[in-house]
Amino acid sequence: MGHDNLDADLDAVGSLTDPTRRRLYVFVNRSSEPVGRDEAADALGIPRQTAAYHLDRLAEEGLVDVEFLRRSGRTGPGAGRPAKLYKRTDRDHEVSLPPRRYGLAARILLEAVSLGAIERKDLAAAAHRIGIELGEGGLDQALRETGYDPVIEEGEIRFHNCPFHALKTQDQRTVCNLNLGLVEGMIEGSDDGRTAYLEPSESYCCVRVRPEA
Repeated sequence: MGHDNLDADLDAVGSLTDPTRRRLYVFVNRSSEPVGRDEAADALGIPRQTAAYHLDRLAEEGLVDVEFLRRSGRTGPGAGRPAKLYKRTDRDHEVSLPPRRYGLAARILLEAVSLGAIERKDLAAAAHRIGIELGEGGLDQALRETGYDPVIEEGEIRFHNCPFHALKTQDQRTVCNLNLGLVEGMIEGSDDGRTAYLEPSESYCCVRVRPEA
């Protein structure tokens, strides 16, 4: 991470010290669909002008993305102006002083896998072993502390975030198997009884957790 990127990330993350901005950031990131200013204001019980100000600041800092859509689905004259919507960003902010190179280490490991130096099953097995240790404090705690941002939808646990999202463009298959091994290990370590399985999705992490049979 260069000095310019580090300064930008420090500024972006530092802006979340404002409690209203932080609440809006969490609300946008936990929404499966882009959200508008009115929707965010109603959800947090704040004035629309306040929500608009903080949402735009989040967008300026690169903490959320912006898109313009006509939610009515109408097009052409008389359809009205597109609404300004805010959604979770794919950009990663990583702040560490002094800078660490965990991401680089992971890239090297994935490169080794792709070259056949080790097999995907070995990486998944290692993730499973680590997951068992993490799961000993309870499944929900392990999932949140690892950064999966779990939610319950339709009786299943789904994850708004993939902790290894930045690596998926290099080798999605390996990253998904790593996620699966890690979550399966957490379930085993917590003696939870539920079942993890792969279900790739645009809006969620590739792993989901079924209720206990």
